Amino acid sequence: MLNQIILVGRLTRDISVNRSEKGVKVATISLAIPRSFKNSEGSYDTDFIDCIAFDTVAENTSEYCSKGDIVGVKGRVQSRVVEKDDKKEYCTDIICEKITFLSSRKQDEAS
Repeated sequence: MLNQIILVGRLTRDISVNRSEKGVKVATISLAIPRSFKNSEGSYDTDFIDCIAFDTVAENTSEYCSKGDIVGVKGRVQSRVVEKDDKKEYCTDIICEKITFLSSRKQDEAS
């Protein structure tokens, strides 16, 4: 069995790293990924996908990348159940295992 996803897109906002209740460093990154085909109106639609990064991956991405940079995400799809108002809601998350900085202004400035 295989659970792997690869995404390449632009960061839609600057990244901030927070700590979970258990003290784990967490960052949610949002990627804008244009589709490779045109819609009925002749333009390209864009998908906005949120991904979750932990610990060192979250810290490094926050330090070296900012809004507009292009990154590659290798990760996995993970589902979870959240209970709200005595109802179960199923959530699907993209968990980042590795983030590759494809174009980063901060990285270019450091060179």
